[in-house]
Amino acid sequence: ARAAAALHALPLPRADTLGLALPAARPARAGAPVLAVLLGTTAVTFAYGLAASLQRIEDSKRGAADVTVLAVPPPLPGATAPTAAPDTAAMAAAIAHQPGTAASYGAAQRQLTAAGAPGTVTTTAYLGDSSWDARPLVAGQWFHRPGEAVAATPLLTATGSKVGDTLTLTDHGTRLTVRITGEAFVADSQDLRLFTDAGTLTPAEPALTADYFHIRLTSGTAAHAYADALATTLRPTGASVRAGEDGGAGQSAVLLEALTGLLTLMLVAVAALGVLNTTVLDTRERVRDLGVAKALGMTPGQTTVMVLAPVLLLGLAGGALGVPLGTLLQHAVVPAMGHSAGLRLPGSVVDVYSAALPALLALGGPVLAATGALLPATWAARTRTTTALRTE
Repeated sequence: ARAAAALHALPLPRADTLGLALPAARPARAGAPVLAVLLGTTAVTFAYGLAASLQRIEDSKRGAADVTVLAVPPPLPGATAPTAAPDTAAMAAAIAHQPGTAASYGAAQRQLTAAGAPGTVTTTAYLGDSSWDARPLVAGQWFHRPGEAVAATPLLTATGSKVGDTLTLTDHGTRLTVRITGEAFVADSQDLRLFTDAGTLTPAEPALTADYFHIRLTSGTAAHAYADALATTLRPTGASVRAGEDGGAGQSAVLLEALTGLLTLMLVAVAALGVLNTTVLDTRERVRDLGVAKALGMTPGQTTVMVLAPVLLLGLAGGALGVPLGTLLQHAVVPAMGHSAGLRLPGSVVDVYSAALPALLALGGPVLAATGALLPATWAARTRTTTALRTE
């Protein structure tokens, strides 16, 4: 009664105050739709975060390059490999002067050995500034000069090293020492990788040249048109040019996203049914009160508002609680998935929620509640006054 009196004092339409007073009259029953909406909002928030994290993992495999140039294209079946070394200096000059080039670098990939690591270490040596296409880092920073390197998590695990330690490499019988400045994220727990400046390998390979080039384009430049024009320019060198790789997710990521989406839809449906059940029960119990209100002049629209008002309020409460709960769940589950695969995930993979997104997801709570309550609200609005007044 006190809650109803306080609500009546507010500058709100009478239909709103009558509806908003219901949760205070039956607080135990009001908890059911709150829990239902909380479940649905938590599921949607978690599913969005999981899908976004998986997409960022896939994006990390491709990098930021728009166009790739292979200095020595893979030989066709039955063809003999070229004997002359590619003119990578001419390729680099042509790329730099090609209209639409924003940034580029060359890279050579070598299989080296590292003290304490089983097998070989796939080492990428960069010729030029590669910071714009740097791998996502779990810790530390990207290298800045020869003698520094970034190691993938599996390599650090295999050698028992950490950021700040030194690592001894062997390239063509020459021992090289690098200082680890960062820990890079890779999606394969068996992928022993190292990223460094080409000058690091100079003592062992003085004539090191690029195996491929990565290119970032200026804003508004079409990748395929640029690749076609550059291929024409580089045709005398024998280089192969291709636009960026397909942005689709891997098969396992697509399957996991589909299963998560299906489970989310099921939970949202269950939440909507929970709200529907509670609203039907409340509306049936108040059918005579609705008849009296209709007899006093309440319109069908006002009747709908009276039924939906408490549900929207409870939905907002459930959404406000469900979004942080779903965020916490995503922040716990995604790193645990990486840990189970022997990987450490960078913050950019886990922190996928923008500043405005939680508020938008929280607004989904009232929408979900209104969806569940719309059917009984429509039934209440259409109920004839005489029929409601005859109900005991």
